[in-house]
Amino acid sequence: MNKTQTIFNHMNCIINLLSFSSEVLEAIENVILDVLTSLAQKKAPVLTLANRSDWRNIEFKDSVGLQMIPCSTTKKIRSDCPKSAPKFGKLKKSKSRILHLFFLVSYTQFYLYRDIYYTDTLLFGSQSVVDNIIDDISCMLKIPRRSLHILSTTKGSVAGNLSYTEEDGTKVNCTCSATAVTVPSNVEGIKNLISHAKFMLIVEKDATFQRLLDDDFCNKLTPCIMITGRGVPDLNTRLLVRKLWDTFQIPIFTLMDADPHGIEIMCIYKYGSVSMSFEAHHLTVPSIKWLGLLPSDLERLNICKDALIPLTKQDQNKLASIQKRPYIAHQPMWKRELEIMAASKMKAEIQVLTSLSSDYLSRVYLPNKLQFGGWI
Repeated sequence: MNKTQTIFNHMNCIINLLSFSSEVLEAIENVILDVLTSLAQKKAPVLTLANRSDWRNIEFKDSVGLQMIPCSTTKKIRSDCPKSAPKFGKLKKSKSRILHLFFLVSYTQFYLYRDIYYTDTLLFGSQSVVDNIIDDISCMLKIPRRSLHILSTTKGSVAGNLSYTEEDGTKVNCTCSATAVTVPSNVEGIKNLISHAKFMLIVEKDATFQRLLDDDFCNKLTPCIMITGRGVPDLNTRLLVRKLWDTFQIPIFTLMDADPHGIEIMCIYKYGSVSMSFEAHHLTVPSIKWLGLLPSDLERLNICKDALIPLTKQDQNKLASIQKRPYIAHQPMWKRELEIMAASKMKAEIQVLTSLSSDYLSRVYLPNKLQFGGWI
């Protein structure tokens, strides 16, 4: 206990010297004070964390999406319990996770998740452990991760009628070309956003995104902004979608595969995820519309049955899970589309439209949908 108390005292001194905002500093100091109080009373330190993966802790609001309720169920991470040792930062290696992270974020510069992992790969074991720890700490402190000087690695891309200035003064022009611009790591820091786009299109897959770039879709129909998270979106891609919505208030449409995985991704952009519900106000855009690929489109366009793919058991389970979610009851047209998929037991990728013609997506499908209101 003496060694642990010394570490806490050292960390407290470091934190007090740093330029965190008063809100962040107070939250960190409160946690440290609780731990020091336990040590002074010769008790094992305990961290209390909200159960971020528990649906009982989630409520749905039309204006926000999935958000964590104030009085959520919690779990306790004890420093003297073998089961909790990994959650407390591998006590056998003499570092609790909260102390380790506080040490790492106690600098005025920003750090990436990956940087933190490589400071002690033996302690963390994998990148996913770091990601989960940071999310837990952010949730526990009720402070966005960006305020802890930690940024997640970006994988998304953006293109189209958009320009902005990054925090370091770099000017970015997202002209539509064969190569898109990588979503910035520090979305909160970008400023001077300029766009004449009439809508924004979120594309699930990078391959489809690139094909639309090659077809010059951003300029041919009307100026627009295209974004892809390359599958399940990272935090920065979601932050950018929300920032663009707050700035320009233009319609946002999604282009996803007609399968449970694509629908899940669309729901993350629109309503958020359970694990990140504590940051819902910064990440969700409930006004997002489902443009395609709709399950009903497959029959309407007479897509050949041979081009469709049977739902796997895993697909069926995910679909059933989505159908039970609270927001589906508020979207009767979505509910109908999910029922069509469940009844047909078939799914399709966006690329299925190439069975009609190689450029059907950009030449016919999207223009008609956008012109005649084919979204739900």
